[in-house]
Amino acid sequence: MRPRLSFPPTRLQLMASDEKHQVRCLIRKKWLVLTPEEWVRQHVIGYLIESKKIAPSRIAVEKGLMYNARPKRWDIVTYDDYGLPEILIECKGHEISLNHETLVQIGSYQQQVKAKKLVVTNGMDCFTFDLLQWRSGIESI
Repeated sequence: MRPRLSFPPTRLQLMASDEKHQVRCLIRKKWLVLTPEEWVRQHVIGYLIESKKIAPSRIAVEKGLMYNARPKRWDIVTYDDYGLPEILIECKGHEISLNHETLVQIGSYQQQVKAKKLVVTNGMDCFTFDLLQWRSGIESI
């Protein structure tokens, strides 16, 4: 059962195969296993495109980076008109609470990405840091 999130409903392509549910990524255009985290990630992407009017070409999903000589992978980054990182978003499954660990994780990614705004969400809660203060709610994205 997929929970109702605090993000607006997003039109997603879903299918079941081999007893696994899959979703077609709105950005990567490929089928992915529909985990709780992917459910949140796709709703965030849909929100960015539909509500925030960010062009899909300015959204990157699950790209790798090195942090302390270890490979890491951030969830979503949006880019501004100049190709600079604007929003770095860390998504968790709805059942994962946003806590100190989540902030440490996005902070480590931020050391490399250097986005203007940070967002952490589990689909239920959403917190945004615009490098001046933290705000709550999806409206602050």
